[in-house]
Amino acid sequence: MHMQILTRDVPPRAAWALEQSGVHPLLARLFAARGVVSAEELDDGLGKLLAPSTLSGAQAGAVLLADAIAAQKSLCIVADYDCDGATACAVAVRGLRMLGAQKVSYIVPDRVVDGYGLTAPISQRVKDMGADVLITVDNGIASLEGVAAAQALGLLVLVTDHHLPAEQLPSADVIVNPNQVGCPFESKSLAGVGVMFYVLLALRAELRMRGVFTAAQQPKLDSLLPLVALGTVADVVKLDGNNRRLVAQGLKRIRAGALPAGMASLFKAAGRETKNATTFDFGFALGPRINAAGRLSDMSLGIECLLTDDSARAEALAKTLDGINRERREIEGDMRQQALEIAESLFEEGEEPPPAICVFDPDFHEGVVGIVASRIKDKLHRPCFVFAASNAPGKSHELKGSGRSIPGFHLRDALDLVAKRHPGVLLRFGGHAMAAGCSLEEVHLDIFENAFMQVAAELLSPATLKRKLETDGPLLPQYRRTEFIDVMQREVWGQGFAPPLFSEEVEVLSQRLVGEKHLALKLKHQGQPVDGIWFGRIEPLPARVTLAFKLDADEWQGQRRVRFLIEAAEI
Repeated sequence: MHMQILTRDVPPRAAWALEQSGVHPLLARLFAARGVVSAEELDDGLGKLLAPSTLSGAQAGAVLLADAIAAQKSLCIVADYDCDGATACAVAVRGLRMLGAQKVSYIVPDRVVDGYGLTAPISQRVKDMGADVLITVDNGIASLEGVAAAQALGLLVLVTDHHLPAEQLPSADVIVNPNQVGCPFESKSLAGVGVMFYVLLALRAELRMRGVFTAAQQPKLDSLLPLVALGTVADVVKLDGNNRRLVAQGLKRIRAGALPAGMASLFKAAGRETKNATTFDFGFALGPRINAAGRLSDMSLGIECLLTDDSARAEALAKTLDGINRERREIEGDMRQQALEIAESLFEEGEEPPPAICVFDPDFHEGVVGIVASRIKDKLHRPCFVFAASNAPGKSHELKGSGRSIPGFHLRDALDLVAKRHPGVLLRFGGHAMAAGCSLEEVHLDIFENAFMQVAAELLSPATLKRKLETDGPLLPQYRRTEFIDVMQREVWGQGFAPPLFSEEVEVLSQRLVGEKHLALKLKHQGQPVDGIWFGRIEPLPARVTLAFKLDADEWQGQRRVRFLIEAAEI
């Protein structure tokens, strides 16, 4: 499949200004290409965080919670079953207890039985637990029925969420969501865990004002920042300036060894070291292990791991989560193989894939359809839906689908069009531009597939269907050293602030397959030999080729050497 490798523009004045302020020359170039214009934007001090007072509803939420704590009311958190939801729940429980709440419990919906968000039956369970106040984290903005049910049962409801609101909002007592209309908070990209952290900052200020704490003896909420950092990166929200500060502050504490016992145990289970923690550890080591609990088992395992202060219990839970994640990888590997075969049977070899891909097999597991959709989308560069039969009681005739999209094709809007053209086919749907989900009766799968394909054919332009990869251009040879890799990896990279990716023409001196599925390369880069590896590629490369690559420090017999991790080739 043809890939066009592009080089990001580096505004020279911004790069120069950053370098003059003492920023490492290579970082100055990388930051300038990502829109940073002054060193002040790189100041990750807590004092530079946006003020909680600008987040609509945070003050009202603080008053509601301060009153509830003063009246010794019982608080119950309703979480979500992904890493953002789990970290937001842990931040809420830990933070509220630190600020004086005596009775704090939580409940997390089951992906299969309950579905997503606060539903009426969950509100009933919260009431049955003896709670007076229901607090949603990372969900609730779309839970009109659930919130109404909770209020009918006499519960006070505080919704904290970051998902895009529909026109109609739930009738909650207070809603805190940077994306609600009219909210002046500058960072609309706060994750669910970030929203909850901000509510706690506002609550602490309210309690100070009431004389419960003085500024000198108030609890330090900083200890929650490692959890905020993890949830923010794992939820793949845009790392704008404010989110980068939250993540940088969390990383600083983790590297200094100040992190919850469960996070430390997860680092250990993943074979990573806290003193060298990076954003990649959140996205690829910790996040997937916590997410696996929500996909295959019970997310309370993930939340308990983040809540416990008992290191032996933390270790046992981290081991359990690691085991579940292995099982998830196995299921996903088999499913991905099968799904790709089905997808590739939709078009002849050498032909372009159809404008959209839909895949279903009765043996698919509904917990990993999203990951599999993402892998197929990456491989074929087409919007993709993967369906599995629902495991929910009495719903075996229903299919649950998870979709992933490519830049320039808004997935939720596409589902909206399908729903309007074929009323009744979609039982439920929702999501964002790049990821969405839906449910339908199995008998309607063909209708959906044809309708989705039709919408994709109408909305996808040839330019959108062409793969483009933005890179940072050539790597100057003086930066091909392991110490520069360490300098780069300590920075905060992620969604909307892409990790460094270089590209240039190199000579391929030799290539061989390792482990039957990876291409090991000896390259000549600007006159010097360097090793390269391309994971998951088996096709050979021409003798001269333009490659896009990341830098990696490879340890071999106690020596650290630079190697190129190849991401793409322009062929």
